[in-house]
Amino acid sequence: MTGSASAQEDYERAGFDGQLTPGTSPALILVDPARAYIDPDCPLYAGVEPAADAMRLLLADARRAGVPVIVTRVLLRADGSDGGLFLRKVPVLGVFAEGNPFGGFIDGLSPAPHELTVTKQCPSAFFGTELAAHLTANGIDTVLIGGLSTSGCVRATAMDAMQHGFVPIVVEEAVGDRDPDIHAANLFDIKHKIGEVWPLARAQEYLASLG
Repeated sequence: MTGSASAQEDYERAGFDGQLTPGTSPALILVDPARAYIDPDCPLYAGVEPAADAMRLLLADARRAGVPVIVTRVLLRADGSDGGLFLRKVPVLGVFAEGNPFGGFIDGLSPAPHELTVTKQCPSAFFGTELAAHLTANGIDTVLIGGLSTSGCVRATAMDAMQHGFVPIVVEEAVGDRDPDIHAANLFDIKHKIGEVWPLARAQEYLASLG
């Protein structure tokens, strides 16, 4: 995560310097790890293969620690009739219509049969889904977040996690975007206004400490 020293100092001087302490009952949310973002034949290709690699590591560590895993996907009707304003604003999201292979999960990032798949039509994993109720029912207090893309569905999910009372921790290497500057700016903003941004190594240490 980047951000000039002057910007960092300005934000902290203005009071954007609070910290959220993770709890002891986390879940991992992988936001939309779709083939669309790593397949050069797709217009949504974003060159985020390193983020996918980091997500695989994070997923393996979460499973090893016995932490609940939730994987989200965007899935639209074939005619796009449930895409709403999101699809109208971003027509390329039509690649997530049912039957399109670009909407499938990246290899190694599919949910296991016992793990929750959240299907959504909007950026946030919480909007119009059962996610908040599922986390509450399972006593979750913290969510580690990886996924795609940083400025879109990851940011929206982190924001809603905070608004629902779950401590959001975005794992820096496990999220990605098509533009590195936009990616960095959104991580900076998430850190100062929404939740915590941790390097992968710190997230792995946290997961290992739960055993």
